[in-house]
Amino acid sequence: MGGFAWVTLATNDSYSLGALVLAHSLKQVGSKHQLAVLVTPGVTNPMRAKLATVFDLVQEVNILDSKDESNLRLLKRPELGVTFTKLHCWRLTQFDKCVFLDADTLVLQNCDELFEREELSAAPDVGWPDCFNSGVFVFRPSNETYDKLVQFAVEKGSFDGGDQGLLNLYFSDWATKDISKHLPFIYNLCSTACYSYLPAFKQFGADAKIIHFIGSSKPWLQYFNTETRKVQPTPDVKHLEAILQQWWNIFCLLIHPTLTPDMTGLAGAFAQLTLGAPRTAEQSALDDHLRRQGWEVGNIDYMGRDSFDNIWNKICQTLSAALPEDAPKTTEAPPPSTDAKPIEKSLTEGQLAAKTAIMPKKITPLANV
Repeated sequence: MGGFAWVTLATNDSYSLGALVLAHSLKQVGSKHQLAVLVTPGVTNPMRAKLATVFDLVQEVNILDSKDESNLRLLKRPELGVTFTKLHCWRLTQFDKCVFLDADTLVLQNCDELFEREELSAAPDVGWPDCFNSGVFVFRPSNETYDKLVQFAVEKGSFDGGDQGLLNLYFSDWATKDISKHLPFIYNLCSTACYSYLPAFKQFGADAKIIHFIGSSKPWLQYFNTETRKVQPTPDVKHLEAILQQWWNIFCLLIHPTLTPDMTGLAGAFAQLTLGAPRTAEQSALDDHLRRQGWEVGNIDYMGRDSFDNIWNKICQTLSAALPEDAPKTTEAPPPSTDAKPIEKSLTEGQLAAKTAIMPKKITPLANV
């Protein structure tokens, strides 16, 4: 086949949605290079057929699990074990050079110039800039490199239990050897960095070429109103609303119409919905699924849908529905009890004696010594 290719990885039907949006974003910015996606057994045949209509190559690979459960738990991301499967990208030797993109990235501007870089070129990680972030990197496929990486993984492991720790250990001279292999941050603009340094995002954000929705900022973890087709992001990613909406616009226009109910996860759930139509039971079920999924990754809208007032109102509605018709109903929080006795009065004489016995003696002021 030869030439250059963009490569991504999908381990299930839900992540395949991200891969599809990514592929369409590359096409929309006019990239002239081929598209390849690695899929694991968790991707269903209907979804593979859909991927094949967008990607030039759909390649099945086996899952490589790091088995490093202690470090993965340390990161609070046990699912990262399967990301070792990313190493299979080095086996795509039918291509001369590739750029790997995580399925939770979105290309905003043409960046074919990345193929002018050499292995291993990547952008600094926001958490530890002397390490690179493995969500975007340039590499040369090689069976020899693949074998060495697998052997290295077995012998040395990964300091974070995922592919990023492993690759940074293997390409350990990245930080100091060749500055030309340091990609500008605009090629891997991590969503968390935007929030932690908003002034820089406001100044340079328009130059971003690839956005990386890491952690709970992923578009499919944000609330999406299927009636209005608008995303309603949580406060921590409110500044990314326009970019999140761009992701959903691609999904609604080019991907949703081709989804089928025999797909699994979010793909199958969305296949049963009609976007732009009034809410249905299926929509409510999807909302509940997305909301629960968001809570599980710590994506809680404390200032909006998940605020105390809303939670209290829901509790009151549930309790009121269970009360007899003639029972008083309220949606106001109960006032503090006025019948509570002072703590000292509720103590027995024995308890008071014990309490007094452990009281410290009066300390003589230093000035009087």
